[in-house]
Amino acid sequence: MTGYTGSDLFVDALEQYGVEHVFGNPGTTELPVLDAISRSDLEYVLGLHEDIAVGMASGYASTRRYHAHHDENVMPAGVVNLHITPGLAHGVGNTYAAQFAGTPLVITAGNHERDFRHEEPLLHGDLEAMVDQFTKWSDEVLDVTALPTMLRRAFRVALTPPTGPVFLGLPQDVMLSETDPEAIEPLGPIPNAGPGDAGQIERAADLLAEADDPVLILGDHVARSGADAVDAAVDFAEAAGARVHAEILSCEVNFPGEHPQWISHIPPNEGVASMLMDTDTLVFVGTSTHTTLLNHENALVDSDTTCIHISDDAWEVGKNHPAQAAVVGDPGLVMDQLAERLEDRIDDAERERRIDSVETTKQALASTIQSMSEDETPEGETRASKAELVDALKATAPDAYIVDEGVTSKYPLLIRWEMEAEQMISNKGGGLGYGLPASVGAALAESMTEDPRDVVGYIGDGSYLYYPHSIYTAARHDLDLTVVIPDNRNYRILKDNTISIFGGDDEDHDYVGMDFEPPVDLVKNAESHGARGHRVETADEIADTFADALDREGTDVLDVLVHD
Repeated sequence: MTGYTGSDLFVDALEQYGVEHVFGNPGTTELPVLDAISRSDLEYVLGLHEDIAVGMASGYASTRRYHAHHDENVMPAGVVNLHITPGLAHGVGNTYAAQFAGTPLVITAGNHERDFRHEEPLLHGDLEAMVDQFTKWSDEVLDVTALPTMLRRAFRVALTPPTGPVFLGLPQDVMLSETDPEAIEPLGPIPNAGPGDAGQIERAADLLAEADDPVLILGDHVARSGADAVDAAVDFAEAAGARVHAEILSCEVNFPGEHPQWISHIPPNEGVASMLMDTDTLVFVGTSTHTTLLNHENALVDSDTTCIHISDDAWEVGKNHPAQAAVVGDPGLVMDQLAERLEDRIDDAERERRIDSVETTKQALASTIQSMSEDETPEGETRASKAELVDALKATAPDAYIVDEGVTSKYPLLIRWEMEAEQMISNKGGGLGYGLPASVGAALAESMTEDPRDVVGYIGDGSYLYYPHSIYTAARHDLDLTVVIPDNRNYRILKDNTISIFGGDDEDHDYVGMDFEPPVDLVKNAESHGARGHRVETADEIADTFADALDREGTDVLDVLVHD
């Protein structure tokens, strides 16, 4: 082929849209795209497994989205190219995670030539059907003349709120077909979700003015809407005199942790969640995972409670709880309008009464919330507690950018570290194997800024062992990344859930498949992939080892032994 092909148009369109990196794991059906990339300014980021490539692209895109909130020239979408049916199947796990994280991803995969598929050749399969349930849109480009429109559509669907992954199949014959280089279609402006229905906003303001003890539950769609939306949440909370919580399984910073009206993240525990939401008026803003991990026996929200729902995702409005006021719109824009209305509808004395009540409640809950972040250290135990680990990390690098998949170490992190907006992303989908690749992608995204932050992957040992070869990509690209592993050498979450389902304690159960015995040598594993490895066996060693890792360029992995 000497002419201008579909793969050339694909790559040129990516560059025109502002894409700088393509993540992937190559295969034969993707060779036309790889060949075109070789002649472009795009950088190909190799993952040693397709799910690593998707996870890296997602962490990269989530971080670039934060950058785009401050610089309109930043393209926040991640692009990943996978290898036909088995490769796409490998990538489905982190496509699922990207869906929960609301990551703007354009996922592509090569496919067999259209006139060859009736023979059912090796690697054939229905790509669209495989991934459709985890994407906003999935399709296949069946003619090169359709490629410009479908590629433009893919980016627009991924980037338009509620953001999320999309998939395009790219048959080899289509990508090798000649086409017109002038056919690339401009991306155009991406809209926000709008200001919301004025009547419903008025209704919400009336209900909040009449409330006795309003409680604001913030979900991750707030952080995704931008730092301005987090500021709007502060103005709204102050105008309403509301106490503030983060939704169950919140994975981004939707409200500053040091604000006096901030109370806590709500844990996935029926009793505690119900207690924290036991009030007359609840406002759910941008929530999407606000329910327990296991089936709850009783309703989490009392049927007499007035509920107000605000989201840029219509599906989430009124989904699990009836709403007396429902607003579909950009969370920040809607909260700005509510704050303005409430300034006039709630007098200073009533607002002060509410805020005094928030402080009283905060003091009453302090010990309960703090206890969720602490582990009792057994007598003679030399390993650190999870609380000691978090305290050492926070004291050493309070402004670090955290990518979390700590699972049973998550709540010490959330409770003990008062983070600011855009300081954390996490694995919202729950399936293991997202956080470590996402850390690599985040480190790459930060490296593109004028003043890159320290990127810290806070990854449990069970999570790390899913894709330890993610570290290879960080080392290959000489990324400045520090991975901290709270290593208790078992799947503690499964043991905790066993106790929740069957009762008793550890002594009452013969746990099957939940212990890493013998343990994997995570230090040698990290070193084998090109990073520096460090084993930290006591709490006293954490701060200095962590500080030294942050001071060095390149990738470090800290295997920190912690007790349950």
